[in-house]
Amino acid sequence: MNVLGIIASGVAALLITVALARIARRAALRPHTPAASAGRAARAGLLRRTGGTAAVLGVTAAAGGALWLGAADEAPSSAAGLLAGSGTVAALGLVHDLKPLRAVLRLAVQTAAAVLVVCFAGLPPVAAVLTVLWTVLVTNAFALLDHADGLLTVVGVVTAAGLLACAAVDGGSALALLPAALVAGLGGFLLHTWHPARLRLGACGAQFTGFVLAASGALIQAAAPSGRAAWAALPALATVALADTALVVVSRRRVGRSPLRGGNDHVGHRLRRLRVTVPGTAVLLALWAGVPVAAGTLVHAGLLHPAFLLVPLAGTVAAVLALLRVPGYPPPRPAPPRTTASRTHVRRPGASAPAAPAVRPAEVPAKGASVGTARTASGRPTVPPPPTGSPSETAAVAADRS
Repeated sequence: MNVLGIIASGVAALLITVALARIARRAALRPHTPAASAGRAARAGLLRRTGGTAAVLGVTAAAGGALWLGAADEAPSSAAGLLAGSGTVAALGLVHDLKPLRAVLRLAVQTAAAVLVVCFAGLPPVAAVLTVLWTVLVTNAFALLDHADGLLTVVGVVTAAGLLACAAVDGGSALALLPAALVAGLGGFLLHTWHPARLRLGACGAQFTGFVLAASGALIQAAAPSGRAAWAALPALATVALADTALVVVSRRRVGRSPLRGGNDHVGHRLRRLRVTVPGTAVLLALWAGVPVAAGTLVHAGLLHPAFLLVPLAGTVAAVLALLRVPGYPPPRPAPPRTTASRTHVRRPGASAPAAPAVRPAEVPAKGASVGTARTASGRPTVPPPPTGSPSETAAVAADRS
């Protein structure tokens, strides 16, 4: 195993990723005149969204240069197939960042890239079909983890470190090149995607990371000696990504939503509802991923019985069931009550105007009755009404005064 070549590829990936990420960050935060504020905001958002291209270029350049210089002493075609397939998926993700693509088209391109990998690796038909299905599934599972600052980056570093350890156990330099470069590249990019993130992996970096982890894991397990139960370690290396996908699919099916429809129902979103901070969520998921990755690496090396993998599996199932109890969707808003007073009548063209409400006529006092005159307990007025001028009424008034 060419240890120096692998170390050199990791150092090169770290330096290239850090340099390109700094350039992208400065371009996104470059000040402009107030007149160009709208254009600046649009360009800054695009650069932050496509910042994962820095990590992609750093990893592919380092791994490709090491492969060209002869760092892979055996099976260089497998590493070349991994580079070609991951580059295809990264290009697909970059196009999706610029203009969203349909899920069917993305799945078709990912499947073609996985077929390219297994053709370069020369796997038998049954293993090739299983590898293609596994690669497409795990690629999208890891890509779904890019919903919080630094989440996919730290989980990718932990998983790639486990794959590097598995490849080192078998002594294969070719299959260790990309995991080593990915560990260094994501570690350098973590400085910019940690909360508060200045750059994001985006679809380009997320799908590239998921494809490299999925395809490398499948090829490393396929190249392991047949005497070991190395295949049992493969699901353990992607425990967190598969748990998040299962949580999303189950929760959306329970409420009648499409699994392809986005939403704030991932692991990171539910932990935020439990008052866990964004950096705390990233650290918690890194620890969650570290336990099954360490157990899977020991099983791959033959130092641990595969039955011990049931322990992190049971813990993951319990965690998913507990997170399902955390509300993933806001409660429906109650409809406002409809009242008669709130209704507005709209007059149609040609229709007659509504009739005005009838007004009750004012009561007219009888002749000789006083209006608003105060009376005593016996019913007599305290102030006599003025005479109207007729003799009879004048006599009545005089009698009343006496």
